[in-house]
Amino acid sequence: MSGSGKVYLVGAGPGDPGLITVRGLDALRAADVVMFDRLAGPQLLDEARDDAELIDASKARGDHRMTQDEINRELVRLGKQGKTVCRLKGGDPFVFGRGGEEALALADAGIEWEVVPGVTSPIAAPAYAGIPVTQRGMAASFTIVTGSEDPDKPDSLIDWKALANVGGTLAFVMGWKSMDSIVSGLTDNGLEPSTPAALVQWGTTQRQRTVTASLSGIVSAGREAGISSPVVLVVGEVTTLRERLRWYDRRPLSGKTVLVTRARSQASRLAAKLEEHGAVTVQFPAIEIVPVDDPAELDDALAGIEQYDWLAFTSANAVRALTGRMDATGLDTRALGHVRVAAVGPATAAALAKIGIRPDIMPERFDAMELVAKFEALEISPRRVLFPRSSIGKETLPDGLRALGVRVDEVVAYVSRTPNGSGAAAVKAYEAGVDVTTFTSSSSVKNLMELLGGDPALINGSTVACIGPVTAETARGLGIEVDLMAEEQTIDGLVRTLVEAARAGAWR
Repeated sequence: MSGSGKVYLVGAGPGDPGLITVRGLDALRAADVVMFDRLAGPQLLDEARDDAELIDASKARGDHRMTQDEINRELVRLGKQGKTVCRLKGGDPFVFGRGGEEALALADAGIEWEVVPGVTSPIAAPAYAGIPVTQRGMAASFTIVTGSEDPDKPDSLIDWKALANVGGTLAFVMGWKSMDSIVSGLTDNGLEPSTPAALVQWGTTQRQRTVTASLSGIVSAGREAGISSPVVLVVGEVTTLRERLRWYDRRPLSGKTVLVTRARSQASRLAAKLEEHGAVTVQFPAIEIVPVDDPAELDDALAGIEQYDWLAFTSANAVRALTGRMDATGLDTRALGHVRVAAVGPATAAALAKIGIRPDIMPERFDAMELVAKFEALEISPRRVLFPRSSIGKETLPDGLRALGVRVDEVVAYVSRTPNGSGAAAVKAYEAGVDVTTFTSSSSVKNLMELLGGDPALINGSTVACIGPVTAETARGLGIEVDLMAEEQTIDGLVRTLVEAARAGAWR
């Protein structure tokens, strides 16, 4: 080998990031350089190392970021530099992915390489649409064909007559522009125009759409539905099973666009849970969590931690901010050994668990007033409470404790602010169509309203779901019409509320 590098030709799968193989994910996470295609799920890039170089090698009709020759040369160059490269390709590298050309270039240059097969779209897209490509008594064979070959081309490598008579299931990829010619190539060579067919666009992604019709009518049906590339054409009797076997687009939130208004670092978990139920999520960070500019007040409180007999937390962000300053000032959890801890809910408790602390009290209903009521019901009278909080948090907990005669020291532990340049993006998201707006904190409500210039009209054009009564109160105070409120004030509770409302038809 002329260099010590290695190139992995990795099949990213057809679009759903969960369909990448374990071997492929390992290669992606270990790579110095990730060269990715247009159809490789963009969420997968989050799995790359923070210091990995990302190279966009996307190719679409009329828009090539890099030609295939340029891609081949770049892979060879990186290999010779000793880099570990993940060549992330949509679907499978060797199924119309030009992975064979890249492998030949690497082999000729003496660069070590490995192929990691991926789930291919002509199998996965129909499966997500409820169409098995083989079925006992219906289809004993399955043929994959490139749709970029013109049937009338004299030097075509496709035997259209044999293809029209092979039987079983046919799947055409990369063929939307040539779809009329594909249909005529089949019917002119003997395939019955009445043969059932289906078009699956953006298969396995939240944007998936499926249209069924006879072979002779499938193109016009697709155009009428607004179908475009990337699309798989499936031809055969198996497409008639879709109505009985469809599952992906029958999930309760299928076809619904949900705006997720959480801090960028926290949005993914809520979005992932919504997507499991079929939602298309717009992860819009209405808030950004950053450290305070001057941590002196928090540092002073930690330096005098022996003065406090209780710590009260109303968010996981506050836990992370406090422990971050403990690390910075050379403290560990032994400094909190004498302090009892109150947490508003399970997310906060989970953040505490990561540093080995179990809260002494947590209310059954997860809001600040319930936490105050818990203190009162248990007849707990703290001497002095340290309350690390957000820069724009509500006064519910400290005011409630003070009403019980408790001394509360509030310290701003982190800043919740509006991300720069987000106003136009917020308007654009609503103009594109939002079915549901979610709010998981009062700060996310305030910041989204600020981004929209204080006018709730766009928000009120959607169903509004809040994580709890405090957030809902903030929203209503700003003129937002709240439709749904989670009974259990957690991310899981909010998702459950949305699913139940969708099943009951309780959305606007």
